[in-house]
Amino acid sequence: MARIAVVTDSAACVPNALKEELGIYQVPFELVWQGQTYRDGVDLTPAEFYKRFRQTRVYPTTTQPPLGAFLALYTELSERYDAIVSIHVSSDMTGTVKTARLAAEQVGRVPIRVIDSRTATIAEGFVVLAAARAAARDASLEHVVAEAERVIRKVDFFATLKTLEHIHRGGRLGEAAILLGNQLHIVPILNLKQGRVSIVGLTRSWKHALEEIVDLAVQRVGASRNVHAAVFHGDIPEDALWLRDQFLARVSCVEFFFTEFTPVMGAHTGPDVVGLVFYTDDDT
Repeated sequence: MARIAVVTDSAACVPNALKEELGIYQVPFELVWQGQTYRDGVDLTPAEFYKRFRQTRVYPTTTQPPLGAFLALYTELSERYDAIVSIHVSSDMTGTVKTARLAAEQVGRVPIRVIDSRTATIAEGFVVLAAARAAARDASLEHVVAEAERVIRKVDFFATLKTLEHIHRGGRLGEAAILLGNQLHIVPILNLKQGRVSIVGLTRSWKHALEEIVDLAVQRVGASRNVHAAVFHGDIPEDALWLRDQFLARVSCVEFFFTEFTPVMGAHTGPDVVGLVFYTDDDT
């Protein structure tokens, strides 16, 4: 039976315990902050990142994992595995998928399938977990890829944040959106579909935004009992715990994760962001 390695990037926010349990390999993004380069989640933890972010007006920039990092990892894995499945943050957000495919072409010792998750955060993480679990069952390369693609079609999330300043600074939302939020004190509900962030709801308060996220997610999953879900947050654990408790009181999950927003994602949104990710195993 073929041994298949699963690779991802640090934007996937896969819990460390699961990365170790399932043997998931990770290539970190990099942050450049006042002339210093940090590997996402390696040299800079979320707690360190958000504390510093709140105290400065000099914000970091981010860079995708370099080609050499992919080349080195793929070369190493090709000596121990029969194939590699590499799953990454949406190609509409970064060039990571393109870089990974270029590295795959240069290694060529074993089949390497690079997959565009079309999403990010723990939503991307769920795609990675589906592939890694299939690989752990000694599934074929095609089945591992199929499992990843199945979750890509299903996974969804809603999120909110207290300011649109940082996400606008990165070019993810238009000028009208930031003016709407800042001038009218409206709290947006965001969704990531096909690699693009969009506003799917507007509320008058932070509390109402959190309540609306729960309602929207519950409506999406319907009566399904085969729900996979997670809450992520950027330095606001109390609100994230409230979101978790409200959702779990209304939905029966087969698995649930509570995760921190990785620094490379927080660099684009700032702190005070919280989101709910979910998908179901139902065919509908």
